[in-house]
Amino acid sequence: MIFILGWYIFKTTGVDLNLQFPASWENARQIKYSQGFNQPAPRDFVGFGPLTEPEALTIYNFTLMHDFKLVLAYHTQGQEIYWQFQNFNPPNSLEIGQKLAEASGYRLAETPYNSSFAGYKDWFIQNYNRPGYTIEAGIGENPLPISQFDEIYNDNIGILILSAVLQ
Repeated sequence: MIFILGWYIFKTTGVDLNLQFPASWENARQIKYSQGFNQPAPRDFVGFGPLTEPEALTIYNFTLMHDFKLVLAYHTQGQEIYWQFQNFNPPNSLEIGQKLAEASGYRLAETPYNSSFAGYKDWFIQNYNRPGYTIEAGIGENPLPISQFDEIYNDNIGILILSAVLQ
């Protein structure tokens, strides 16, 4: 079973929902605060602790209740696939990531250090030692224009199908 997560990161409380997971959350806080994101904002505010937002807590609990073999966390920016968290290397994660990259035309990339903490994919890899991927769909300034929908769909249909069969 796979789990695909996609959400718009801004909510009315100004907490970035993908910076809410207990995977080195303190590192994310230190990085984002040093960048000036130390209060509610449209992006990059980690909140006041991990899992303080009901949406993040719901996804966390939902994941605990299921036996997912891999997860996909969808974001929008860069046509890249991030596949690892710190020094965790779940079995077959690189090979699966390479297949997803081939299917989509996206680049398989290492997660940039300043973005490599407190994400859903990070927590899943850390907790389960199973493959997790952040798919950065599309390219341009957020929110991406609806005119990119067909291209993003076509790029990602292979990722979705492969993820279902590879698990």
